[in-house]
Amino acid sequence: MTKVKTVYVCQSCGFQSPKWLGKCSNCGEWDSLTEEQISGDVGKKRESVGPGTGEAPCPITDIQVDGRERLRCGIEEFDRVLGGGMVLGSVILVGGDPGIGKSTLVLQVLNGLASQGMRALYVSGEESAKQTKMRAERLGVEASDLLVLCETAMDRVLQSIQDTGPRVVAIDSIQTVFTPDLQSAPGSISQVRETSNRVIGVAKSTGLPVLLIGHVTKEGAIAGPRVLEHMVDTVLYFEGDGGHPYRILRAVKNRFGSTNEIGVFEMKDRGLEEVHSPSEIFLAERPAGTSGSVVVPSMEGTRPVLVELQGLVTKSFLAVPRRTTMGVDYHRVAILVAVLEKKVGLNLFDQDIFLNVAGGIKVNEPAVDLGMVCSIVSSFLDRPVLDKTVTFGEVGLTGEVRAVAHSESRIRESAKMGFQRCVLPKANLEKISPMKGMELIGVGSVEETMKVLF
Repeated sequence: MTKVKTVYVCQSCGFQSPKWLGKCSNCGEWDSLTEEQISGDVGKKRESVGPGTGEAPCPITDIQVDGRERLRCGIEEFDRVLGGGMVLGSVILVGGDPGIGKSTLVLQVLNGLASQGMRALYVSGEESAKQTKMRAERLGVEASDLLVLCETAMDRVLQSIQDTGPRVVAIDSIQTVFTPDLQSAPGSISQVRETSNRVIGVAKSTGLPVLLIGHVTKEGAIAGPRVLEHMVDTVLYFEGDGGHPYRILRAVKNRFGSTNEIGVFEMKDRGLEEVHSPSEIFLAERPAGTSGSVVVPSMEGTRPVLVELQGLVTKSFLAVPRRTTMGVDYHRVAILVAVLEKKVGLNLFDQDIFLNVAGGIKVNEPAVDLGMVCSIVSSFLDRPVLDKTVTFGEVGLTGEVRAVAHSESRIRESAKMGFQRCVLPKANLEKISPMKGMELIGVGSVEETMKVLF
């Protein structure tokens, strides 16, 4: 006898309830529970899902790994973020805002692999074959080994993978694919979990790399949400502002590489183009001799990137002055403002403070603390920082400037971009050899920094 029952599943965390709730009792989200049907055989135990791989345990020292375990698509920025290319059998999730360029990036990646003679399969659940062809013509995608399949049924997708034997597969998007074994609608928690699990099983058993494109919610999280991120091997977020042509590809999870690497692209008429020198791009329009503008060498993975911090401090006419930030941590800026008031004696309690990272990039490391402090002080005093000067260092709550990692790489990149002066922590200065054409000034506190620069 088969019994069909209805449950309500939270689309944010997967919590199940026998009745509808306005607010999920597990994650606290409002209006996130949707009705789903679950069928099962009464009086029977659940059967085993499958026999497994059937492999016997073996010593880890006997497992052989060679350099051919990664596939390089020819797009250096994409390969860099993944740690050197796609690992065989890995499942990569690509997320981002609508229209940011996820499908464009994946199509260019598959074209790069197909151009090397590797058969690639692009599964589109949102567009027809003609619509995909129109985008391919605009991007200049012409590889004959790139196959296009417009399908949303997971069983047929897996059958096509078995029939065509591709070296890499992309599914755009995972929220549109469904399996008829479940009664819930495509994109629901149960459908996303089940379809993703089937794809992952094929990837692990055959060594087939799979790219999954995921929708994002209005809060910026991948719809599905954490359930899908925990299942895959790598999670890539495509970041960018509609007002800027530049896009940042960032790895927030990577089982086979660093999670600090970023790839920089520029959106043009013929698709995404790599930006090999991000520092030059982000500093191209920097105004000279302007107060509040400070250049900071920030580390993004193994690559130093010079970014411009822009600060604006102005008299506030509100009861509570505004603190607005873009590209940096708001709470970190509030702490640094308190340090400036306590240790330096600046009266910022009645000032509106705005801080922005030019170019739309986000920086989160502690090494930009000293740059944010200098930007705020420069705007407050209306005194520009000396030209050709960069600064970096972590600022503590007592006003001390603490050492940071990769100081030599930051200084070399600064010198390469034409800067001649660097203000850095004293602890870092003691471990660095003098560099030709670069004046190094070590500081131990925020007060000392203000004396040097202002």
